[in-house]
Amino acid sequence: MTARDLLDLHVPGRPLVLPNIWDADTARLVVEAGFPAVATSSVAVAATLGYSDGEEATAAEMFAAAGRIAAAVDVPVTVDAESGYGLPPSALAELLFDVDAAGCNIEDTDQQERRRREPREQAVFLAKLRDSVGDGVVINARIDTFLATDSEEAERAALPDAVERARAYLDAGADCVYPIHVRSAAVLEEFVSAVAPAPVNATYLPGGPDLGQLAELGVARISLGGGLWQAVRHWLARKLADVAAGTAPY
Repeated sequence: MTARDLLDLHVPGRPLVLPNIWDADTARLVVEAGFPAVATSSVAVAATLGYSDGEEATAAEMFAAAGRIAAAVDVPVTVDAESGYGLPPSALAELLFDVDAAGCNIEDTDQQERRRREPREQAVFLAKLRDSVGDGVVINARIDTFLATDSEEAERAALPDAVERARAYLDAGADCVYPIHVRSAAVLEEFVSAVAPAPVNATYLPGGPDLGQLAELGVARISLGGGLWQAVRHWLARKLADVAAGTAPY
């Protein structure tokens, strides 16, 4: 399956829903459930390898896991490539092609330097990545502006920065923009309108708009992020507690 197949699934108002996974087995479950594409979660993949999120795992380890995932399914796979692992865009492109990735997430927080890239700096990185991958990879440009907000008022104040970044990243060649962790429906709607007709990726978050509401807001892609992995961990912790207490686990 190609990047074109993946990009065609990004339809504003009829969004692609991506239950982010962490290994080949969970990828197969996503496909068996009827989802047309698979997305990885960097926090979940890193945890299965024994690391914390934020590029503590090496690119080699993370892409080895991505390769096993892509080989296990026959639908497009988009890889959470964090901020690029300090690699030049051309080297990152080679890794994406090596694992048959149809898409990737690239965030604008430089995890190697623990700082936020300036909009122009990130746009240059994305433009070079676009040149390296051509039309062979869907680039989802993550915008981390709203990670520092804790209220609708703060989100509204942060909106101009997020829109500025989105437009710069789209001009640089990104296919989709991802203002991660927006909780306010009103703010998200304004963001979608400001960058239309470009596809927008939203995060499904408990307490925020549900899947139907996100579709009504015009987003083209919905990510669950690390939510499923966290839910599975909580379930397993409860079952292990039952076993430790001598109670039948299931």
